[in-house]
Amino acid sequence: MRKFRTVFMRGGTSKGCMFKRKDLPERSEWDKIFLQAMGDPDPKQIDGLGGTVSSNNKIVIVWKSEEPDVDVEYLVGQVVVGKSQVDYKSNCGNMTAAVGPFAVEEGMIPVTEPVTTVRMLNRNTDKFINVTVPIDPETHTFALEGDCEIAGIDGTAAELDVDFLNPAGAKTGKLLPTGNVLDVLDISGLGKIEATLIDVSNPLVMVRAEDIGLKGTELPDEVNANKAACEFLEKIRGTAACMMGFAKDLKDATDNSPAVPKVGFFSAPASYTDIAGKHVDASKIDMCVRVISVFKCHKASPLTAANAISVMSKLDGSIIAKTLGRIDTETVRIGHPSGTITMIPTIVDGEVKGVASQRTARRIMDGTLYIRD
Repeated sequence: MRKFRTVFMRGGTSKGCMFKRKDLPERSEWDKIFLQAMGDPDPKQIDGLGGTVSSNNKIVIVWKSEEPDVDVEYLVGQVVVGKSQVDYKSNCGNMTAAVGPFAVEEGMIPVTEPVTTVRMLNRNTDKFINVTVPIDPETHTFALEGDCEIAGIDGTAAELDVDFLNPAGAKTGKLLPTGNVLDVLDISGLGKIEATLIDVSNPLVMVRAEDIGLKGTELPDEVNANKAACEFLEKIRGTAACMMGFAKDLKDATDNSPAVPKVGFFSAPASYTDIAGKHVDASKIDMCVRVISVFKCHKASPLTAANAISVMSKLDGSIIAKTLGRIDTETVRIGHPSGTITMIPTIVDGEVKGVASQRTARRIMDGTLYIRD
């Protein structure tokens, strides 16, 4: 058995293995290590740490940066459940929240009390993110306890402010990859549908729930069980992938670009019961959103998708603004299967300066990962 040090962490509503790059061998060996870590290709992932859904199958590699004004750099790998595949095309916004505390706890950066701002560079997208990490005055490291509550996570923890800087064009170089704020997609065998294709932190395509025969308030199990809707959504995603330049056809998109772009659907605010049995009131949200992440409905919302949705809601003519009206408030409140997430997009003269949100994170376990030769 080969041995590798790893830290298993939760970041926001995702979790996965954190590695220091210096503890890993050559890049060509990474996939074998990460697949065994999560237990793939077995979709049950019994022989690994994976949790059978994309949000529980994250890999994060972190190293000290030599770039000016950057403390650490990191790369995210998405282990694709049930396949011998690790996708490095996209960042994970929720696990981004874990990188800051990890860097502090591992002594990778100098600590400033009472709050340390960790300046980070994501190497999936070459975009900069600042995470403010509260410091415990007694331990002089990440303060685990706090009163910040996020939807989808029990209890409270220390608040992490995650600020994605200039996040537009993360993978395509453009806020609107097609040059249009609204596109009409011609979906093979299913007709035409209006959508907005956007690239903020990660590429995303959004459609109306009603246009695919859904309400927008469904919980993940209901969405996943609706084979017709899932097939429709994957064709929408595949079509968008081709339009954005990530795939040559629908099969190529499914086989080789399962995480980019993501696809989501939305509806007007409506009250619903979340996956924990809690009531989400229509008056507390600006829209209902469900996002598909690697072929399954996300149990909350990918943070990068929430970034993109919040910006989309402020663009005149986008699918959201056309349907619900442009959101002119400072915050954008997104209702997802686990509750609500509040986003703060900053757009100046048409330029997306940043998108901020509150997250929490914690170290679950650290130790030795055993990998077969």
